Amino acid sequence: MKKARIIGTGSYRPEKVLTNFDLEKMVDTNNEWITARTGIKERRIAADHEMTSDLAVNAARKALEMAETKPEEIDLVIVGTITGDYPWPSTACLVQDKLGAVNAAAWDVSAACSGFVYALASATQYLESGHSKKALVIGAEVLSRIIDWEDRNTCILFGDGAGAVVLEAQEGEQGVLSTHLHSDGSYWELLYQPGFGARHPASVSGIEQRLPFLRMAGNEVFKVAVRSLYDVAIEALDANQMTAKDVDLLFPHQANRRILDAVKKRLKLNDDQMYVNVDMCGNTSGASIPLALDEANRNGQLNEGDVLLFDAFGGGFTWGAALVRW
Repeated sequence: MKKARIIGTGSYRPEKVLTNFDLEKMVDTNNEWITARTGIKERRIAADHEMTSDLAVNAARKALEMAETKPEEIDLVIVGTITGDYPWPSTACLVQDKLGAVNAAAWDVSAACSGFVYALASATQYLESGHSKKALVIGAEVLSRIIDWEDRNTCILFGDGAGAVVLEAQEGEQGVLSTHLHSDGSYWELLYQPGFGARHPASVSGIEQRLPFLRMAGNEVFKVAVRSLYDVAIEALDANQMTAKDVDLLFPHQANRRILDAVKKRLKLNDDQMYVNVDMCGNTSGASIPLALDEANRNGQLNEGDVLLFDAFGGGFTWGAALVRW
């Protein structure tokens, strides 16, 4: 059976850097407090003219170039995002148009920080079944547009960015070995964006209540996130008759350093088995895993045959893992 093999990666981070020292001037916080609790030192913020589709296209072009693939060769464009340019049409359709991927079907996946893993799983099914030959999967977010910059508990965490991969159906041992997806909607109120949607349509009072901004119960999210990230990682390893010792590099969703360290400890991984860039990117939601993957790839940290574990958790709650042989 053919596997969905990653043949190109790309990423994009906006130029504007927002440091913890910059945040000290905006809200009641300080660099030491942020670093100690999150591990984040800086994050990138999209320019006023940059939309989520722009970030996605920049990352996609780099991935296509590495894959030596023309846009018209792509059959699928799937974008994992919760900060699309519009409620509809999908950001994926905008990306498809901007790239000139004229032969591709395109749609978005809304799974918050698990968006990339969910999109990867969808593309893998199409490639393995023979319905598609090449797919472009992107995680892209402009979270700075839905952050309450007066809420010091959330505004310190998030950043903007995009990451992309090109996948091709190929025979052989390399590629996506398995994907595992889960959700539990009973937790929705712990991490969500109240407005504006059908429940809370756009209104002046809604703006005054700050409904367009993300809300999170941090401590409660932390507890469920660590357990879920560990459980789904073990599920993926068990499905492939592997253990944590077989993992060459874990790419967890870059939420904050405390979550990453807790998962690493539970899995009994060494420091060099987990890729971390949350200190320089912050939490970029669905973009975090593909952005980190491209960094590691371009830094020469990935070797042919390496076992990579993608591990994500996000609002919904959603969580998932993918095991990949590079």
